Amino acid sequence: MTSPIGSLSHLVTAVSAAAALGATTASAASTWTAYETARDNDHRLTPIAAEAVGGEAARATLSFEPAEQFQTMVGFGGALTESSAWVLEQLPAERRAEVIRRYFDPAEGIGYTLARTHINSCDFSLNMWSLDDVAGDYDLHHFSLDPMRRWVLPLIHQARTAAGGDSLRLVASPWSPPYWMKTNYRMDDGGSLRGEYAPVWAEFFVKFVQAMQDEEGIPVWGLTVQNEPQAHQVWESCLYTPEQERDFVKNHLGPALVRAGMSDVKLMALDHNRDILEVHADASLGDPEAAQYLWGLGLHWYVSNDFEASSRVHAKYPDKPILFTEGCWEGGDAIGAWKHGEGYARQMMGDFRNWVVGFIDWNIVLDQRGGPNHVGNFCDAPVIVNTDTLEVSYGPSFYYIGHFSRFVKPGAVRIASTCGNENLDTIAFANPDGAVVVVVMNETDAPQRVALATLGTIEVPARGIRTYVQNR
Repeated sequence: MTSPIGSLSHLVTAVSAAAALGATTASAASTWTAYETARDNDHRLTPIAAEAVGGEAARATLSFEPAEQFQTMVGFGGALTESSAWVLEQLPAERRAEVIRRYFDPAEGIGYTLARTHINSCDFSLNMWSLDDVAGDYDLHHFSLDPMRRWVLPLIHQARTAAGGDSLRLVASPWSPPYWMKTNYRMDDGGSLRGEYAPVWAEFFVKFVQAMQDEEGIPVWGLTVQNEPQAHQVWESCLYTPEQERDFVKNHLGPALVRAGMSDVKLMALDHNRDILEVHADASLGDPEAAQYLWGLGLHWYVSNDFEASSRVHAKYPDKPILFTEGCWEGGDAIGAWKHGEGYARQMMGDFRNWVVGFIDWNIVLDQRGGPNHVGNFCDAPVIVNTDTLEVSYGPSFYYIGHFSRFVKPGAVRIASTCGNENLDTIAFANPDGAVVVVVMNETDAPQRVALATLGTIEVPARGIRTYVQNR
């Protein structure tokens, strides 16, 4: 596990330090600010001098064209699971609040504006539960948010406060309906939704959105139909073929949301891996009756690095956004590994170059094992809390994600960019205020040079990432 890196004051200092740095650079570079994270130094989202380096000039150029624009970005975020909530509650209140601020505060943190939570329990819950466990409750008289009140809801409220209230957009996803709605009469081990309960399950979504708003003052910005609809898991899961998901949306869930006045809630199909993105898109978005209820698609990274699948879907359904809704490094081994941070950036760049409009990480915080998880399905997280020592570790993943989330604002657009150095991975955006953001990552073990626009030759350290902001 990585040792604790940085502090809240580190990020606050970065804001003021960047201005001071800019004053000392050459006039051609004075419109830029730069931030660096690198394996071999202590830089972690650290402001650095935005100036050209001396010595041999770069033979390759990194260029961008703000006039050539692609998708509009929705934002960045992470999942507020019961496991994350429980881990954070082991910390003293002040340290818990600091972790949440470092994620969600737009000025002091890395500026998360999206969050995802689970409807009923998921694998990253302390145990299995649903919001209505009374079999045959067709009218949902026993529906209640009570199972969420001990752990999940307080964390959502804390994140909303740190982000500035409704600035945080919440996406909610079910892993399984209650056991009594399933063909296998249990929430785990696959199974499917029983046909006679399809209308009830649709109303369950409506009840959830209403209760979150009316009882908790938490608006639900988006819903996904089903987490990983083609994954038969030993934990909470529910199987849908692409056609079953389409029919549930057009015959039940979509109409139920419209009847309840919830047509503004962003409903997403799929919420699963790239390898099945196109078949689900064709089933749901290719059917006008289903597509009218769908805002877009949710995407995971666990199978396939065929990033271009998103471009192929966008070409066919250009009015339906694709939002990345879950990804993590599985297995609970190599907690805090540097390669995990690099992997986040590589995945984000690959998706963003192919029309994906935003990124939601999986658990924001886990314990030293990569849990708790009620079925032992451990994984890494950007922030790890040792629940024995109460040590808080901000791993490389936290900073690599922050190189995007802190600087690429909601409403930014991806712009055309090219890089002649094949050892660098790059992408560029234009923020709503016109400021250009360029992210440059070097996954090699040697420094890499490239000429950046008006700045001149820059040198990105080995196993490092930089974000350059060209200020207006």
